[in-house]
Amino acid sequence: MRVDAFDFSLPRECIADRPVVPRHSARLLDIEADHFRDRIVSDLVDILRPGDVTVFNDTRVVPARLSGRRGDVRVEVTLHRSVSDRVWEVFARPGRRLRPGDRVIFHEEFFADVQAKKPGGEIRLSFNVGDDALGQMLRRHGATPLPPYIQRANGPDDRDALDYQTVFARNDGSVTAPTAGLHFSRELLNSLTAQGVISTFLTVHVGAGTFLPVRAVDTRDHKMHPEWGRISDESANTICQARAAGGRVVAIGTTSLRLLETAASDTGEIKRWEGETDLFITPGFKFKLVDLLLTNFHLPKSTLFMLVCAFAGHERMRAAYTHATRSGYRFYSYGDCCLLRRSE
Repeated sequence: MRVDAFDFSLPRECIADRPVVPRHSARLLDIEADHFRDRIVSDLVDILRPGDVTVFNDTRVVPARLSGRRGDVRVEVTLHRSVSDRVWEVFARPGRRLRPGDRVIFHEEFFADVQAKKPGGEIRLSFNVGDDALGQMLRRHGATPLPPYIQRANGPDDRDALDYQTVFARNDGSVTAPTAGLHFSRELLNSLTAQGVISTFLTVHVGAGTFLPVRAVDTRDHKMHPEWGRISDESANTICQARAAGGRVVAIGTTSLRLLETAASDTGEIKRWEGETDLFITPGFKFKLVDLLLTNFHLPKSTLFMLVCAFAGHERMRAAYTHATRSGYRFYSYGDCCLLRRSE
């Protein structure tokens, strides 16, 4: 399909620069087969059924934005994807000024050497520390890697460090939050459990590539950046047992959905899985496992908007987004969300 088929007009005032408080008070557009319902996230207690299984991404966002210098040139680096304990692929500004062999100094005790430049725009950096020491350096010298459409005069602040992290985050590795999960408070999670809704977790380390524009004219010519993920035996068994008992699989966020559909067999069975996924979901994709999807409102012409169109129907999602913009819903990472049923 042509990429411009996924374009739409979005006023700047629709883009959220702070989340609502409490988390579960964000608006939720419930997209049913024949109509839209304006709700709030805490209404999930009434929408979901006992026996449904919600699948969350428990990745933790690392402070992956670094400021440094290469000689007299100031360089801003955003970590994108871990290659090994010391080596990361990153996006850098100005990346064109960096060459293999250059050294970027972030602090007198913390620096990285340029190993290579990749055709897709990434730069491979080798840091002088690895493992736990690298994590400590990032916490000491890094900042929350907010999306480019959220602007702060002085950069990310202390509030962002809390707001841009889910309450259940536990596995370091993402440079972008799994934003649908940001709507869940401990209170809401407890209420869902009390209602008989099952919760389980997988891990997808989300890369900054999710914010890169699709430059191809046709979707067939776009290549996704790979992201590492893992589904444990326990989570796979929980999902299989819930399905066998008639429960629906509810993916909390597009990252959870992509990993579930990557790992699922043609019959919808799922087992322990670990590896990288570059699954690109566009209309015509045959979903095997996920029944419902909770997700935020996404950018025009983005791979994420293409995914939701594939899941719930292209025209239906265009109509839903028109309703959302006219009704004052807040878009993107700190914005509101929608609940989609899989289109058959």
